[in-house]
Amino acid sequence: MIIDEIKKDNIQAMKEHNSIARAIFGVVMNKVLLNSIELKKDGKEQSDNDVIQIIQKTIKELTEEKDNYTKVKNFVEAENTQKQMEIISKYLPKMMSEDEIKKVIDSLEDKSIPFIMKHFKANYAGKVDMSLVNKIARG
Repeated sequence: MIIDEIKKDNIQAMKEHNSIARAIFGVVMNKVLLNSIELKKDGKEQSDNDVIQIIQKTIKELTEEKDNYTKVKNFVEAENTQKQMEIISKYLPKMMSEDEIKKVIDSLEDKSIPFIMKHFKANYAGKVDMSLVNKIARG
C-alpha cells in the first residue's frame, strides 16, 4: 500500500535529517490516520484510492500555501513548499492523458455527461482529473 511506502520513506528522511520531507510525511500520515479512523467508524477499510485522494488534496493545499508565500515575498518558504509538493507527488499514479480519456469515452455506449462522470469516478478515481473529463465530454 502507498501508506507503507510513505512510512518507509519517512524513516529514511529521519535518518537523513531531512526536515522538509519529514514535515510533509508527518502531515500526510496524520491525515491518513484520521481518515482511517473515520472509515473504521463506518466499518470500512482504507484503500490506496483514499490515500491518493488525501495526497491530491494536500498538494492543492500546498499550492495555495506556496502562492501565499510568494505573494508576501517569502521565497524560502515558497521553495520549501514546492519541494514538499514534489516529494509527495511521486506517490500519485500517472494521470490519464486527454487522448486516453477520449478513448475511454468513445468506448462507452452511453455518452451522457452524468454517465461518463460516474464511470470515470468509479473506475479511474485518482488517475484522472475529473474537470478535464468533464471538459472533454462536453467538447
